Amino acid sequence: MNQNNSSSSSNPCPICLHSINQEAYLDRCFHKFCYDCIAHWSQWVASQSRNSNSSLQCPLCKVENFSIIHGCDGDSFQQHYINQDLERGFSFSEAHRYRLQCYYGEPVVIDDKFNVLRYWKCHKYLQPNQWLQSWLRREIQALVQEEDVDIIVHHILGVVESFLRRNERECFKCSPEQKREEFRALVSDAAGRFVLGKTDRFVNEMELFLASGLNIEAYDEVYMQCLGLRTSGATGSPTEGIHDQTPQLPYLDLFGEDIDGSD
Repeated sequence: MNQNNSSSSSNPCPICLHSINQEAYLDRCFHKFCYDCIAHWSQWVASQSRNSNSSLQCPLCKVENFSIIHGCDGDSFQQHYINQDLERGFSFSEAHRYRLQCYYGEPVVIDDKFNVLRYWKCHKYLQPNQWLQSWLRREIQALVQEEDVDIIVHHILGVVESFLRRNERECFKCSPEQKREEFRALVSDAAGRFVLGKTDRFVNEMELFLASGLNIEAYDEVYMQCLGLRTSGATGSPTEGIHDQTPQLPYLDLFGEDIDGSD
């Protein structure tokens, strides 16, 4: 067994809990993470704070750090300062913040509202979803924190459309369970290189949205009711409750402290 792979597996990223992809370190405590994970974590913490902080508490030890170091090759490295280089010119909407909370918080149990198994057993997956492209754009924007995600969205849509065309002719050759497994594997492969440690969660969320049969506004309203968040009414835009409630992230529960470090 390769020693590096073994070491990576035994010391996973504390955020995504997968093998570390693109090693990154915080500059004071030197705890190691996937670069995208700690960068996204920094953005998420900034979105929850009323002030623009130039430092970031390590999610493991709570030490204040001022930059993220990555791209170390023995001769050089790259350094991104908190809330400076990580700003990418994309202004998060309240809807983006709410969806990011969904991915970094505990999974919401809404199977009683959206029956995923029935979606597959009744072959509803063969019906194209006219809202999927817009939903995908918002989800990918929230996860990768970039505005221009058209290439990623079209790539995932192409995989889904190819799956649908193939199964229009062959839908009875395999069981619904096999079709579901094939779909999840295809979407996971298509999205995994972009959403990394959130791949499984992304596939679950996409499956829930498709099984709901709802447009984005109606889906958000149901989802936020399950989260205990409030909407702004008919539009379903999450305008209240986003900043009032901090989701309990699994890897922060270990410390019992809030992200601002206040007592």
